[in-house]
Amino acid sequence: MAKQFTYRGKTLEELKKLSLNEFAQLLCSRERRKIQRGLTEAEKKLVEKLQKKDFVKTHCRDMIILPSFVGKTIGIHNGKTFVSVKIVPEMIGRRLGEFAPTRSEVKHSSPGIGATRSTAHASVK
Repeated sequence: MAKQFTYRGKTLEELKKLSLNEFAQLLCSRERRKIQRGLTEAEKKLVEKLQKKDFVKTHCRDMIILPSFVGKTIGIHNGKTFVSVKIVPEMIGRRLGEFAPTRSEVKHSSPGIGATRSTAHASVK
């Protein structure tokens, strides 16, 4: 039997029934403050679009993941491209930007054209 998801003692169905302010009371202080101060215009548009569609692209990396987002796919901009992220219940209360890293891992290969002779013969290991 699979373990049922709960967030602060509430199931996903109970979370979806809560109003935005009631849900904010369950969050950590930083996220609660952001919701109590009100969503920006771009964040309000994102919430409206997600009610109509299953896939939306956005630049709002600081948007808090709400229970209504679960099951949807969001294209989060990482500065270069949109990273598709499927929202699962465990992501509730976190921010969208946490799931679209902006920095890629640096991988060095062999020396390129114009390298000095000493670096061209050096071991690349």
